[in-house]
Amino acid sequence: MTIEIARDSEVPGGEEILTDEALAFVEELHRRFDPRRRALLAARHDRRERIARGEPLDFLPETAEVRSADWRVPPPPDALTDRRVEITGPASPPKMAINALNSGARVWLADFEDALSPTWANVVGGVLNLRDAARGALAFASPEGKEYALRDDVRRPTVIARPRGWHLPERHVLIDGERASGSLVDFGLHCFHTAQQLIDNGDGPYYYLPKLESHLEARLWNDVFVFAQDALGIPGGTIRATVLIETIPAAFEMDEILYELREHAAGLNAGRWDYLFSIIKVFRDAGPEFVVPDRAAVSMTAPFMRAYTDLLVKTCHRRGAMAMGGMAAFVPNRADPEATAVAFEKVRADKTREANDGFDGSWVAHPDLVPVCLEVFDGVLGDRPNQLDRQRPEVEVTAAQLLDVASTGGAVTEAGLRTNLSVGVAYLAAWLAGNGAVALHSLMEDAATAEISRSQVWQHLQHRVVLADTGRTMTPGLVRAVLDEEVEHLRSETPPVRFAAFTEPAARLTADLCLRDEYVDFLTLPAYELLE
Repeated sequence: MTIEIARDSEVPGGEEILTDEALAFVEELHRRFDPRRRALLAARHDRRERIARGEPLDFLPETAEVRSADWRVPPPPDALTDRRVEITGPASPPKMAINALNSGARVWLADFEDALSPTWANVVGGVLNLRDAARGALAFASPEGKEYALRDDVRRPTVIARPRGWHLPERHVLIDGERASGSLVDFGLHCFHTAQQLIDNGDGPYYYLPKLESHLEARLWNDVFVFAQDALGIPGGTIRATVLIETIPAAFEMDEILYELREHAAGLNAGRWDYLFSIIKVFRDAGPEFVVPDRAAVSMTAPFMRAYTDLLVKTCHRRGAMAMGGMAAFVPNRADPEATAVAFEKVRADKTREANDGFDGSWVAHPDLVPVCLEVFDGVLGDRPNQLDRQRPEVEVTAAQLLDVASTGGAVTEAGLRTNLSVGVAYLAAWLAGNGAVALHSLMEDAATAEISRSQVWQHLQHRVVLADTGRTMTPGLVRAVLDEEVEHLRSETPPVRFAAFTEPAARLTADLCLRDEYVDFLTLPAYELLE
């Protein structure tokens, strides 16, 4: 075996998770599929370059027959028929995993991607947590002596694991001296250690697939699933996947993505911040019509966002797949009940819109929001587990509507610039400290937040946008000055801001990403090299 675990990488649970058999499975995944993964990443780059040269982004003519043909994915398995409320959170630490499993949600998205800082301890610990959860044996005692355990008096959610995207490496797993794919490591270890136990439980190995940009990337996942089922001796179609449509290229290939996954397809999800991040990334060389206003000004009712979500619901239900709504990221503040009540009403309104639009369920980031989301979807679904029968024949979405960022309204402001820089630095500091899901200003933030924040600053700077609230023009000097002020504010917070020891490297990385001429496709790639 030519797979090795990098030196100085012993972590709790490693002896249970990093067995010779599990690593051999990961190695075989790498050898079979990593060359295609790398080729598909190169294809992403080539397509982006063609768009920069003026090639339009549109529905693919070569797959028109797939879009027009009458086909459906298999019905959801029993464990995935009712997904009216899903809670998201990192697969590690165990305390957060236990809280998610005790939340009363129908599904827990156990995250190895945006909500998990990929320290080796977090990755291995996350797989260990999910293995123990599948066995009903997950428990944790805090250093203060508080004990956390799985409750028997609440409905335990179905677990859907989200491996890292195709673009992310895992530096602790080396095969022939090169880094393995983070996605194949996460999937391989999780599937190897939990698939049969989950099947025995009446569930199955279920996955959320992030950051896909084409149906060919979905085809690769499908081939991974087919191989894994054969290698582990589990029935074909046991693995089921829900794809996050969180990139603008993928929005034009929803039918094709479901088709490529075939018997493994379970649904699609609408992801807000990564979708906006993708629009900025793909159209970074385009004109001012693609300038995205302050992120707080971009609601899901903006015309291009409505086009995207309406198309997602129609596509899913036409094909028999579940349509999952977006995140409610609010974190209740028990010290401010009035603000919490106002926020709850906003969450309720957002979930009501989704349920009435035909979504089969939606996401929340905090256990206190589970009852709110559940109440809204109960009111629309009643005794039905979902609304797959709602077809939305009135929806007709064009490429122009999906790309109509200019009709969003809203403004670019200095207040928005300050929020982007402050939240970006604070989140990155937490991420570098090993925390991927962080409550900031009563919102649960993850890597998608940092991506849209730094991308907006970069885009507004490239276009020398005039800030609506101060009349100042975005320049490198202004960004540096505001960044310094926001970092100083973070330093002076009382009590001191968490993860303060990582504020300086986070600020340096933020400055580099925002001020360099060339756009960096994913901030987590350079940030990963700083991760201890």
